Amino acid sequence: MEFSGRRVLRVGATGLVAALAITGCSGQALEGNKDSGNGTTQVTLKVNVFGSSGLEELKSKYEAANPNVKIALNSGEYNAQHEDLQKKLVAGSGAADIAMVDEGFIVQFRSQADQFLNLNDKGAAGTFEAKYLPWKWKASQSTDGKQIGLGTDVGGLAMCYRTDLFKAADLPTDRESVGKLWPTWDAFIETGKKYTAKTGKKFVDSATNLFNPVLSQQPAGFYDETETLKMDGGPKAGFDVAMKAIDAGISANLAAFQPNWDQGFKKDQFAALPCPAWMLGHIQETAPDQKGKWDITAIPGGGGNWGGSWWTIPKQTKNADEAYKLVSWLVQPEQQIEIFKTVGNLPSQPELYKDPAVLDYKKEFFTDAPTGQIFAATAANLQPQYLGKKNGPTRVAVENVINRVGQGKLKSADAWAEAVKDAEKVAKSAK
Repeated sequence: MEFSGRRVLRVGATGLVAALAITGCSGQALEGNKDSGNGTTQVTLKVNVFGSSGLEELKSKYEAANPNVKIALNSGEYNAQHEDLQKKLVAGSGAADIAMVDEGFIVQFRSQADQFLNLNDKGAAGTFEAKYLPWKWKASQSTDGKQIGLGTDVGGLAMCYRTDLFKAADLPTDRESVGKLWPTWDAFIETGKKYTAKTGKKFVDSATNLFNPVLSQQPAGFYDETETLKMDGGPKAGFDVAMKAIDAGISANLAAFQPNWDQGFKKDQFAALPCPAWMLGHIQETAPDQKGKWDITAIPGGGGNWGGSWWTIPKQTKNADEAYKLVSWLVQPEQQIEIFKTVGNLPSQPELYKDPAVLDYKKEFFTDAPTGQIFAATAANLQPQYLGKKNGPTRVAVENVINRVGQGKLKSADAWAEAVKDAEKVAKSAK
C-alpha cells in the first residue's frame, strides 16, 4: 500500500503532521475475558493502517470465521501513523497489536527489531520466505536475521490519466498512444504544457507526486548502505523534474494525501498522476462517480517502485498469537488476490503474477485496463533502492520544500539549496 504512500491515505505525504492522538492500550479483552462460546477468550486486535490496505474489505470475513476476534481498524495519515508508532515504541506502551509499515520507514523500524515480534519465532521463515520476492523478504529483516514483517504489496509504477479530459484537450485517449506521448519526463512536461495551454487547467496533481516516482527510478535514493546522505543522485533528479513542472505551470500544487487533494480528483483539477498499484484503490474510493473515465498507461522512464508495505507486530501486544494468525491469513494467496481486485494492491509473491486471477484481471473502473498484466510486468523485475533508516523523515523534509515552491513561498532557483540543508538536518539528527 505509499505511499510514500499509500494508500484513506497512502503514500508520500507532503509535510510533517502532528502524530495522531491514538489512545488506548493494544489488544484489550472484551467483557472481562468472557468465553465466546467456543472455548476461546474474545480479544480485540487493534490494527493501524494508512491508505487502502484492503483489510477494510476483509475485516468482516475474518471476524465471521473467527468469532472470538474483533478487528479495530485505525486508519490514519501516512506520515502520522509512522511517527505515532515510533513514539509508542519509545514510550514502551500504546502501540497497536498490528502496525502497517511502508517501505519508506521499514529500515528505520527493522533497526529496532527488538521492539517487534520476530516472526521467524512463529515459523514465518519456513512458511513464507520462499513465497516472497527475495528483496521484499530481506527488506524487513534485521542484520541479525530477525524478521519483523510479512510483505503486503509492492508499488510497481504506471501512469493514470483521465480519458475524457485528454479528449477535451485534443490529446489521444487510448493507452498505447498516450504512453508514446512521454518516453521521458521532459516529454511528459511538454505534454502537460500542451494540455494546460488548450484547457486552461492544470495537468498534474502535485509536484511531489512527480518527485517520488522519478526518485524511485534512479539507481540510488537518499542514502547508501552506510547511511550516508546522497542528495546529488536520485533526489536531485526527482527534484529537478518537480521544479520543471511547477515552473511550467502544469501542477495544481495540491498537497498529496490531504483533503484538498481528494477534492482535486472530484473537481477535475488535474488529468494525470503517477500510479503505483496501490493508488488505484485511492482513486476509486475518492471519486467513485468517475468510473470509466480513468485509464492506465506506461510511465515516463519505465518502471520503478513507489511504496509497498509490511504487516508488523509490536512486542507490546498482549495478543501475539492472534495477531500473527491474522497477519498470516492476510498474506495467503486468496486474500492477496482479493485485495488486488478490490483496491489494486499488487501482491509481493511472484507466483501470484502467473495466476490467471491476477494476470487476466481487468479493472472495470479504469476502462477495463489489464491491471494484472501492467503491474505484474513492472513488479517482476524490480530492483528497489536501499532507503536508509532516516529515509521517511528525509523525504518529508524535501517534499516540504517542493510544496513551498508550489505555494509561491520559495523561488525554484533557491529551492535545491534549501532542500539539501533540510535533508542534512534530518540526517544529522538523533534517531
